[in-house]
Amino acid sequence: MFEPKSCTYTYLLGDRESREAVLIDPVLETAHRDAHLIKELGLRLLYAVNTHCHADHITGSGVLRSLLPGCRSVISRLSGAQADLHIGEGDFIRFGRFALETRASPGHTPGCVTFVLNDQSMAFTGDALLIRGCGRTDFQQGCAKTLYHSVHEKIFTLPGNCLIYPAHDYHGLTVSTVEEERTLNPRLTLSCEEFIKVMDNLNLPKPQQIDIAVPANMRCGVQTPPS
Repeated sequence: MFEPKSCTYTYLLGDRESREAVLIDPVLETAHRDAHLIKELGLRLLYAVNTHCHADHITGSGVLRSLLPGCRSVISRLSGAQADLHIGEGDFIRFGRFALETRASPGHTPGCVTFVLNDQSMAFTGDALLIRGCGRTDFQQGCAKTLYHSVHEKIFTLPGNCLIYPAHDYHGLTVSTVEEERTLNPRLTLSCEEFIKVMDNLNLPKPQQIDIAVPANMRCGVQTPPS
């Protein structure tokens, strides 16, 4: 699912037999849409999961917890944000017959994680790896060198046909593969030294919602839903 203002993708994964489900990177403005779809499909949402503490939108975790009783908010313990459940490297988020493996992939922020389905057929990379790009590293304690090693060691080591689902896309693309990004990503095919130079000279404007989004997301999943 897509939220157009921040160009954020939200992903719903469900187990057909148990009806248990997980939602990755929900957005405040589209939380009611997501809840409606979950109810329509007859799913039971166990977790509203965030790949990191976002700077460009407020998470929908808090609203979803109120709309769907039993739903728990999830984020990396290294994010410093509040949540019902804190996760780290190697932890699994289980729903029905399936599980998401947590792979720490810091660099965009210290608390970024990538979620890999247990059969390694797909990975949800947050802002660490985008389609033909990557998350910026010039705020929120970002580090280009750390991001480079995270992607190469935690994501590019997955099978080449593993599908890559990022948290954002700004060009209308929806999915890539590990092999595509290993060979075609214009930033991450560079050497580490070249990558750092590129990232240090992007000169991007500050995200419009950062001053509102980051404080709210530090209360991830427990912020008071708006009336």
